Amino acid sequence: MSESFQTIRYRKAGRIAYVTINRPEVRNALDALANSELGAAFDDFAADPEAWIAIITGEGDQAFSAGNDLKATAQRDKAGGADAPRLPMSGGFGGITARFDLFKPVIAAVNGWAMGGGFEIALASDIVIASENARFGLPEPRVGLIAGAGGVHRLPRKIPMTLAMGLMLTGRSIDAKTALSYGVVNEVVPLADLMATAERWANEILECSPLAVRATKEAAMAGLGLPLPDALRNRIAGVDRMGSSEDRIEGPLAFAEKRKPQWKGR
Repeated sequence: MSESFQTIRYRKAGRIAYVTINRPEVRNALDALANSELGAAFDDFAADPEAWIAIITGEGDQAFSAGNDLKATAQRDKAGGADAPRLPMSGGFGGITARFDLFKPVIAAVNGWAMGGGFEIALASDIVIASENARFGLPEPRVGLIAGAGGVHRLPRKIPMTLAMGLMLTGRSIDAKTALSYGVVNEVVPLADLMATAERWANEILECSPLAVRATKEAAMAGLGLPLPDALRNRIAGVDRMGSSEDRIEGPLAFAEKRKPQWKGR
């Protein structure tokens, strides 16, 4: 499938799908084609029963993604804007910011600047590993826009409101160390160790039952906006699938037999 892509690279190794934004000449900013191709890649990942975790990163050592390609947007507006032909787009910006039915884990390996939509992609991921040279920000108001791909909603859910508003209303950016202290990222490492660290996290997740991992994510996401009693009573489809699966039997059996479980994802 990767041969058909022009702006990203997409490959699978074992249970991990790797998605790389490949536009380093524009700091991995996303134009319409890149958004369409990222959507197609995440469609494939979501549908593939053999792919259990995705890692998304950017090409090069400067930027994860600078977000929306404003030059491409300006050119499109000059060419007719709303009347211009549109490419198919799945899952929102970056193929992920509006993908609310994906319960497989996604790890963002942030290899530099994550600005605007790039930060929104990271915010939409489940685990964020940042290189020491990473920076994060939502500078959209500085160019007459808002972080409409979820940034204005996700950031205040991840960090205190005063910190979120301070970033969003000024368009300021923060470095990786500050992002770690805010709780925006899980770990900060040297750039050379970034992918190995993301893979370490992925492999730790792979030690768990994939159905239990997905049910955990689904339950956590579904309960975010509910009072605790309602969240506890909420019926989660993934929990039902987990409860009737072969893996639910395998887990306790492997524990009793003092061996590693052999997860099948079914």
